[in-house]
Amino acid sequence: MIRVNDLSKSFNGKTVLENISVTFDTGKTNLIIGQSGSGKTVLLKSIVGLHEVEHGEVWFEDVLFNKLPFAEKKLIRSEIGMLFQGSALFDSLTVEQNVSFPLDMFTNKTHEEIIERVNFCLNRVNIINANKLFPSELSGGMKKRVAIARAIALNPKYLFCDEPNSGLDPITAILIDELIQELTHEYSMTTIINTHDMNSVIEIGEKVIFISQGAKCWEGDNNQILNSDCEPLNDFVFANSLAKKLRSGSKS
Repeated sequence: MIRVNDLSKSFNGKTVLENISVTFDTGKTNLIIGQSGSGKTVLLKSIVGLHEVEHGEVWFEDVLFNKLPFAEKKLIRSEIGMLFQGSALFDSLTVEQNVSFPLDMFTNKTHEEIIERVNFCLNRVNIINANKLFPSELSGGMKKRVAIARAIALNPKYLFCDEPNSGLDPITAILIDELIQELTHEYSMTTIINTHDMNSVIEIGEKVIFISQGAKCWEGDNNQILNSDCEPLNDFVFANSLAKKLRSGSKS
């Protein structure tokens, strides 16, 4: 469980997040949604500690994370898996080396133990016989799967995903969403996903937070979102659906 209390963040005097309070549940896919520039990426980075916040608290279970000294934050970060937008694989490293990277950094495992864990994670995301390939030799969907394998290599308690299906075709995007949800349930992780994709919201939005102009405007789940009385959320859902129809029409 991750709990955020009255969190605020500004840049150069401009408020980007204002008094956001929310609890992200363990064993669920928790989605942060909102228009571009709404503050959802800043919220994600503030929770992880990539941004220092002016006001508020970020709790990982019973630990006040944003008040910890650097060394103690590192211990919590070793329990965090990150899936970046665009996968962020190291181009000069093989698939095997990419997945082993956090294991080399944060564990004292032997080489044999590391390779065993790498193979387990790759098999779990259905990447077979690709250990020696480089990212340039992979499809977009395979890159995402390798990035997920790297994110779960340390068997994290917390998984953060920034636009995990960005740039993917609709079918592959659904498969990635389903995989993230399966892993969340299987390992009982607290998973937080930053997305603007309504398909993801409808398919795996077990808890959904809508951010508008830096404030939390709505909270619920995928069964409630289409019946919301929150006007900014309804505008977002309509615009998202309309854009999808327009894109589909341009391809027909």
